[in-house]
Amino acid sequence: MLGTNIQKPVSGVSRRDFLKFCSMMTGVLALPRSYVRVIENALETKKRLPVIWLEMQDCAGCTEALLRATQPTVGQLVLDVLSVDYHETIMAASGNLAEEAKQATIDAGGYLLVVEGSIPVGDGEFYCTIGGKSALQLLKEAATNAAAVVAVGNCATFGGWPYATPNPTNASFVTEIIKDKPVMNLPGCPYNPVNLTAAVVHFLTFGELPAMDDLHRPLFAYGALIHDNCPRRGHFDAGEFVVAWGDEGHKKGWCLYKMGCKGPVTYHNCPAVEYNDGTSWPIKAGHGCIACSEPGFWDLGIYNQADLQRYAPPETYAPVQLPTQKIDPATAGLIGAAAGVAIGAAGVAAYKALSKADDEDSSSSE
Repeated sequence: MLGTNIQKPVSGVSRRDFLKFCSMMTGVLALPRSYVRVIENALETKKRLPVIWLEMQDCAGCTEALLRATQPTVGQLVLDVLSVDYHETIMAASGNLAEEAKQATIDAGGYLLVVEGSIPVGDGEFYCTIGGKSALQLLKEAATNAAAVVAVGNCATFGGWPYATPNPTNASFVTEIIKDKPVMNLPGCPYNPVNLTAAVVHFLTFGELPAMDDLHRPLFAYGALIHDNCPRRGHFDAGEFVVAWGDEGHKKGWCLYKMGCKGPVTYHNCPAVEYNDGTSWPIKAGHGCIACSEPGFWDLGIYNQADLQRYAPPETYAPVQLPTQKIDPATAGLIGAAAGVAIGAAGVAAYKALSKADDEDSSSSE
């Protein structure tokens, strides 16, 4: 899959849908509307970006998330946007041919290295050995001539569950190992492929990774607390909490904080992009956020309450008591949206507006 210039929009996609995709990416990246044309030009004229994708200590959940994406599909990404020269799960080649393809890409340089899974560094590094080489050795070799490195999923970004106590393999993560290349983290369990697509679009458009926080997470996706845009935020402010699974508050969609929801301490754009192409996400489905985009989330305890006083003084959130006035779900959603910080609210509004199903015929080109 050698890189070639894109002469037309993504294969099998009309001009109209291609422009809609560019608009959607503009919204996800929280860019001004005027950047739609800039992104459009970049995707139409730039060469496909070579990619080496490594899988280390992982469950392949992030790869599975990529394979199930539809905006665009993995086929459209691979054929028109990316040149995936090495990915153990989806590549046709195997054995020596696969390794030769990877080495040729490394020698050529200028590729994007995507890493999935934690990297064991203990006991001679033998816990994850591929082709006679340790995961640590494979990572360092693949990063040699990379233009940038993207860690996907909590295992690659912060160690994930292999890193959790007692961490028998001495699992590590990308930013602890790679120090001489720009590294971007896309945590989550799994990560959301929408954010990877947006990050790649940003890289193709501007020639650099998007602005990031101190944990190397792109601000467009991790710049706001889930709590700030949560549809249940109004119930939190009103002191309406679920206290047992299936209770009346649970049926009415009340706040899940007392059931261990980590939304108040977790940065992620889940309320905007959701999962499975906007079908749902944990809080929408009735389960609390488990902070899978944060370091050490596995050791936090899924049902342990987050210590809010570590992140904000008590006067910033409502006391846990019976409310004097009831609040309906619709009003709760409005209050939650109003509470969002600028980048989070903008991302939610833009993405949801642009990703709605279009009933019109999209087969004609413009």
